[in-house]
Amino acid sequence: MAQLQLIKHASNILIPATPETSDFLHSKCKLGAVLEAEFRQLRNPAFHRKFFALLNFGFEYWEPTGGAISSNERKLVTGYAKYLATFGGSEPALMDAAEQYLARIADRRAGSISICKSFDAYRSWVIVEAGHYDAIQLPDGTLRKHPRSIAFASMDETEFQQLYRAALDVLWRWILSRAFRSQAEAENAAAQLMSFGS
Repeated sequence: MAQLQLIKHASNILIPATPETSDFLHSKCKLGAVLEAEFRQLRNPAFHRKFFALLNFGFEYWEPTGGAISSNERKLVTGYAKYLATFGGSEPALMDAAEQYLARIADRRAGSISICKSFDAYRSWVIVEAGHYDAIQLPDGTLRKHPRSIAFASMDETEFQQLYRAALDVLWRWILSRAFRSQAEAENAAAQLMSFGS
């Protein structure tokens, strides 16, 4: 069964939207043939590209940070070094010892693991943070947020526009606000990059 894309034209006439549809109608259907179909309005593919341009833009500005030592652990160890210094120890020497200790623990914890950027993991994170997910319970009782599909068949234009706005908010809050003065400025920069890539 063929999937045809049609455009509504004046006087309620449907015309082929793609060369493939035109070829199918010309070569496979006789003049006057009756076709049965289920119709659904497709999302705007340009808006879909705009969404991915925004995701790519945020990904380029995101730099993974963190490591094997949490900020709370670092505060605890350096705070203790400062506390010991109040009893007459050399604060610079104790702080240096604390940093060496934290570095040794970090090396032991991390082993040969290195932090890398994964677009698929990042995209899933953005979609979940934007609220477009299903909560799935695992056998051990934990809940995991699983991103919903953003495929054309999975959501309509209105729902996709809501996802876009929510994703822009997420990227602004976590990444883009560090580099731009406003969401509109960040969105315009992403749109400009999209037009250069075409």
